Amino acid sequence: MERFDPHRTPVYVAGVAETPLGKVPDQSEFSMAALASVEALAEAGLTLKDVDALFTNYMGEEGAVQVGEYLGIRPRIAESSDMGGASFEFFVHHAMLALAAGRCDVALITYASRQRSRRNRPKAVTAGDGSLSGQFEAPYGIHFPLGHYALSAARFLHETGNTPEHMAEVAVTARTWAAMNPKAWARDPLSLDEAMASAPIADPLRKADCCLVTDGGGAIVLTRGDRAKDAAKTPIRVIGAGESTAQWRVAECADLSVTPGRASGRDAFGMAGIGPGDVDVFQPYDNFTHAVLMYLEDLGFCGRGEAGEMVASGALKPGGSLPSMTSGGGLSYCHPGALGILLIVEAVRQLRGEAGERQVPDAKIGVAHGTGGLAFSTASTVVLAHD
Repeated sequence: MERFDPHRTPVYVAGVAETPLGKVPDQSEFSMAALASVEALAEAGLTLKDVDALFTNYMGEEGAVQVGEYLGIRPRIAESSDMGGASFEFFVHHAMLALAAGRCDVALITYASRQRSRRNRPKAVTAGDGSLSGQFEAPYGIHFPLGHYALSAARFLHETGNTPEHMAEVAVTARTWAAMNPKAWARDPLSLDEAMASAPIADPLRKADCCLVTDGGGAIVLTRGDRAKDAAKTPIRVIGAGESTAQWRVAECADLSVTPGRASGRDAFGMAGIGPGDVDVFQPYDNFTHAVLMYLEDLGFCGRGEAGEMVASGALKPGGSLPSMTSGGGLSYCHPGALGILLIVEAVRQLRGEAGERQVPDAKIGVAHGTGGLAFSTASTVVLAHD
């Protein structure tokens, strides 16, 4: 099998935008996605009429069809695969391949959620929902998805020697960045003691270890270099992408202390032709604090059992060796049910140099790493570069 070369036909993220964030009582999910899509396309110097590939998730049954109808788009390529919160990193990978193959010219990825306003996030699987979890896990009463992630956290700490204090350091780091982001939901200072004293949720997870529940979403526009040169803002090149899936039911997980990010990161870095040491800014899917520790080890930013000390050293904070969660992440900025799209938005803004007070100096290479499902069912990694 011939290896895909992202340098042969360069593909760029030419536009990004957030939807309204936080609590959004005066919009629908479709109108939120439309607002972000028009803004992202304007950054790319394009309009809705130029879009011929459409990607979305969690926008209803046959979501790409519904979003296309709302936006007035009948795309040549449409996808609404459910890979959880990582779907949008998967979509960047798929759009890159389709663009490079000439199957489309302009790809739009969009998503919006009002899970906070609607208070509709499920808290448990039900025996009658027809899923594997409904059949095999619901009888044991596991909380959805907290129970799955608590089990992975407990095993990860046991296997690696990382500690609850290391997890709390991740929460403090995210809040440090959020204090510099005027759009972040939680900006008040958070100390290590306060994080450790927050309410127990599902052992070993405390409240400070768990992401927000907010409204929000975004849009991303990708196109080839010949069209990206006309973008209103600096286009950011996609130089690597990888994806992987693992298990759905926690009992089927071969090792709860690792994630499928080990495979997606390896493939993404391999395609990009770089290593973890070349990354200037990292946007991990911080749905839970231990997730960030696991990604650091699985993607090779540090060795096995070393992530906690890496975070405690301040490496992920402003001025550190691997600035991470620079928007404040899902822990303090916004978590609209599927955070992956906002990880790419923040990575692009950092590489353009337009992140304001939280800007990482001279950032040239960024990584957005998504995950989804129950206890890390899916993972997708995207490597971006400023030419």
